Amino acid sequence: MVEPVKLGNFFLLFFSAACVILLGAVYAFMFALARLKNLPRLMPFAYLAYAGLCISVFVLGYTANLYSDGIWIALIVVMLIGYLLAPHAAFRLCRATHAQQHTRS
Repeated sequence: MVEPVKLGNFFLLFFSAACVILLGAVYAFMFALARLKNLPRLMPFAYLAYAGLCISVFVLGYTANLYSDGIWIALIVVMLIGYLLAPHAAFRLCRATHAQQHTRS
């Protein structure tokens, strides 16, 4: 059973949750901008945002007492892997769809 968040960790919980949202958006934006505008120099910033996202997720899991149960650890790992790979897959899908539409015309 997961214990409630300690009152002393409440601010850290909200701050890390906000960082997860913000850094996830920055990662997706920087990745898309780098690929769409063909600016590979932006990719390190995208991956830096992803690293910050990983840290924020681990802090969130710690402050929310999620590491006591194996299912939560597995869910966190799967979520991080999925969020790393999802922009790559979405970009390839969009590129293939766009190329296919142009070959039909």
